[in-house]
Amino acid sequence: MKSFFKRREVTLIGLILLLFAAVSLRAPNFASLSNINDIFNDTALLIMMGLAQYLIILTGGIDLSVASIMALSGMCAAMVNKLDPSMPIPIIVLIALGSGLALGAFNGTLVGIAGISSIIATLGTISIYRGGVFLLSGGQWISAHQMTEGFKQIPDFKFLGLSAIIWYMILVVILFSVFMSLTRTGREVYALGGNKTAARYVGVNDKKINFLVFSLSGLVSGFCGLLYVARYAAAQNDTATGWELSTVAACVIGGVSIAGGSGTVSGVVLGAIFLGIITNALTVINLSPFFQMAIQGFVILTAIVANTVMAQRSQRLALARRIL
Repeated sequence: MKSFFKRREVTLIGLILLLFAAVSLRAPNFASLSNINDIFNDTALLIMMGLAQYLIILTGGIDLSVASIMALSGMCAAMVNKLDPSMPIPIIVLIALGSGLALGAFNGTLVGIAGISSIIATLGTISIYRGGVFLLSGGQWISAHQMTEGFKQIPDFKFLGLSAIIWYMILVVILFSVFMSLTRTGREVYALGGNKTAARYVGVNDKKINFLVFSLSGLVSGFCGLLYVARYAAAQNDTATGWELSTVAACVIGGVSIAGGSGTVSGVVLGAIFLGIITNALTVINLSPFFQMAIQGFVILTAIVANTVMAQRSQRLALARRIL
């Protein structure tokens, strides 16, 4: 029981409740059911994108191109909907998923097959994919009146009182939890991030794992790109700009080790919710967006320091047990 209460997830839940109570004192409507529903609607995409980044960070890498994949996949879907309004929605969804998967697989080929460092590879593809958005659209935006109602309803239709985007998020969280906890491949992802040399000795194919996680990350990013442009009824050249930082923040705040090999799905979910509440709270109290960015950066830095201190403490305790 003592170790349970030391878990990052429990600490985050406590911080979320404390933050909620503090903001509610200044803005009573903050705790209303409608605002809570808005927070989850706004945070659902970040949760899914955080999980896409989580796969990469677990292996000891990082994907700087996730937001660019979102933008390019979303633009592909919006362009198809604009050019052929009669195109069935399931086909458009498959186009977005296929685009994201292909872009993620390209990243996986560079990192897993070619052996290029993930930060170098995705630093290149972030510009390639973002440039692809501009080339595909000709520098033009696709706005609400150019989209069909069915397209705009993809993330917004209601089921059991909740919007579809929340149900999509729940499904993605469940699939990630099953994949990471109950499959051999999920355990190999952890092993590769924990100790690459040892993982290779026990038969983990690091090329295959890197290719797989980048492909899955691209798949999720492509789906989120579709949901983003449909929800906000706008496909732009700068769609999701800055989300690279937010996805890393959700992971780090949720206790995912930036060095790889450690972290949980629930931690990422709570980290994203924590960021979502901060963003919503700062908007409610009318704080400048520039302060929001500074506060987000401060939270990330604090989380990284906390993770480092906790990791060093765990190493010292493990060493002490071996000596004793």
